[in-house]
Amino acid sequence: MGGRAPLRTAAAGASVVILATLVLAADQFTKYLVLQHLPMEQPVHVIGNFLIFFLIKNPGAAFSLGSSVTWVFTIALAVVALVIIWLVGTRVHSRAWTVILGLLLGGVLGNLTDRLIREPAFGVGHVVDFINTPWMMPATYNIADMFITTMMVGVAILVLMGVRLDGVREKCAKADATPES
Repeated sequence: MGGRAPLRTAAAGASVVILATLVLAADQFTKYLVLQHLPMEQPVHVIGNFLIFFLIKNPGAAFSLGSSVTWVFTIALAVVALVIIWLVGTRVHSRAWTVILGLLLGGVLGNLTDRLIREPAFGVGHVVDFINTPWMMPATYNIADMFITTMMVGVAILVLMGVRLDGVREKCAKADATPES
C-alpha cells in the first residue's frame, strides 16, 4: 500500500472537522467583513482589474442560475455535506482524501450557512459573493466557492489517479488481488 499506514477513522474525522472548521470560519469571517465595509454592487478595484471586490447577494448558483429555486441548492448542499460526513466516518483512510474532503466540506458548509441564516428566509437565504477576477472568469464568488471548485478538481485528480478512499491505488489493489502462478 505504500509507506504510510492508513488513517484511523477517528484521525480522519478529526482532521476533516479541523479543516472544515477553518474554511467555514474564513468564509464566514470574510463575508462578515465585506457586509460591514463594502457598498452593495459597487466595484472596489483592489488590484486594478486583476482583483475586484463586488458585493452581491446571490439567490442562485454560479452566474445566478436557478435563482427561483434557492431551496433546491439548500437541499443539495445539505445532502453533499451529509455524504462527506458519512464517507469520512465509514470509508476514508487516505490522507489525500481526508484533506480534500475536509476542505470541500468547509466550502459546502460556508454556502449552506448562508442559505440557512441569511435573508430572505431560512433555507432560501442568498449567498454572499464578493470576489471578482474578470481576467480569469466572469463570475463573482466567495471563499467557500474557491474551496468547492479547487477541491472538486482534487477529487477528479484522485479519481483519475485511481486512489481509492482507503488510499490504495486501483492498480495496486488489482495486483494484490491477482493470484501468483
